[in-house]
Amino acid sequence: MFGCSSAVKGHFLALFANVIWGSTFISTKVLLDDFSPAAVMFIRFVMAYIFMCMIFPKALSFSGFRNEAMMLVAGFCGVTAYYQLENVALTYTYASNVGVIFAIIPFFVGVQAHFIFKGEEKLSKYFLGGFAVAMTGILLITFSGATFLGLRPQGDLIAILGCIIWSFYAIIVKRITIPGAKTIMVTRRIFFYAIMMMIPCMYLWGGDVNLNQFLEPKNCLNFVYLSLFASVLCYLSWNTALKHIGAMATSAYIYVGPVVTVVLSVIILDEQLTCWSFMGMVLTMAGLILSEWLNVRKLLIKATEN
Repeated sequence: MFGCSSAVKGHFLALFANVIWGSTFISTKVLLDDFSPAAVMFIRFVMAYIFMCMIFPKALSFSGFRNEAMMLVAGFCGVTAYYQLENVALTYTYASNVGVIFAIIPFFVGVQAHFIFKGEEKLSKYFLGGFAVAMTGILLITFSGATFLGLRPQGDLIAILGCIIWSFYAIIVKRITIPGAKTIMVTRRIFFYAIMMMIPCMYLWGGDVNLNQFLEPKNCLNFVYLSLFASVLCYLSWNTALKHIGAMATSAYIYVGPVVTVVLSVIILDEQLTCWSFMGMVLTMAGLILSEWLNVRKLLIKATEN
């Protein structure tokens, strides 16, 4: 990326993905007015798969049972299970709540990476301290008042379960090694497996699609945004970032998501932004910087030397 180092590229891609992902809760919330959670998920990823085929037609050949099994599990954890839970959660609680809860993923990723891949990912004092600061900010945002973020435990608990499941995706994707395979080819295979697993969801939880509702400009544009930007470009960016800077460093950028969600909730959904919410956003960003302080310091030193 314009001569940047691998680490700089990884951090930029992780930031880009999470800024876009932070906005998806708003788009999804709007679509859930006309579609079921399963239908939103299915349409989004079928469109994303089609976009991927258009961007890069070459398909991934069979890569061995181990890699295929890992891509299958990644499709379940990172796409089918997570997005069904996220969409269901959004029917019970506010977009801001789900966006804020999404930020606890780095904790689960960090703990899993530390214990599963011993010696590869360290729970440094900066990471733990940054997590504590960021979570303090998230609590301020969450409990900033009933008029801004009304708590509905059922939806929030479903969102937390989704985060736990999604954290496995971040761990699994890093272990998929297919020589010569481009990131888009692997991501497309993951999406294929995920879509296959979505079909029973459509049957079990209702996925009827009204064509007239789909063709409404508001809905059509939101689906294009969710499929092309939030699914194709973000997943490619995320998976590439994982290869460059690791699961824990990449996941730390999830702290950015709640800030984006809250700001857009105020602008688009007319939710109230309190002073406590603003303080929470500041602490969340501070937590991100602190959790990645060792990497930030290295980048600053390298930039100074150049």
